[in-house]
Amino acid sequence: MENKKIHILLADDDIDDCDFFQDAIDELEIQYDLKVIHNGVDLMAYLLFDPEVFPDIIFLDLNMPKKSGSECVTEIKSSSKLSHIPVVIYSTSLDHSVLENLQELGANYYIQKPAEFSGIKNVIQKALAITQTPDMPSSSKDNFIIQP
Repeated sequence: MENKKIHILLADDDIDDCDFFQDAIDELEIQYDLKVIHNGVDLMAYLLFDPEVFPDIIFLDLNMPKKSGSECVTEIKSSSKLSHIPVVIYSTSLDHSVLENLQELGANYYIQKPAEFSGIKNVIQKALAITQTPDMPSSSKDNFIIQP
């Protein structure tokens, strides 16, 4: 990864998970700005009403109030001004029946939130390394899930 500042958007309604995420990226050797939003309606309002800086990556929880992560992926990937932003699903659950649908909707990768702090740090670092390369690789069934 280059040494440019990465603009990260985390959409998650669980405050503890947001705190762990913040602590994990604080320990990575990157320059970043983090914007945290706690529900899908506020996420889409933020993105659609021209934020000062568009995020370089969105980490998106599936089970949020007001609008689900799946609904947000659909809206993001169908918008000409947002579809280029990598969306990494960041969820506690790992329902394999949902994975294929998320990929079809346009989610780039999927992370099941690790229980261990070192795992959280590891998957965030992997997601950033994958999505912030100039030629981001396309995900496939085999590499859609980012493991710790």
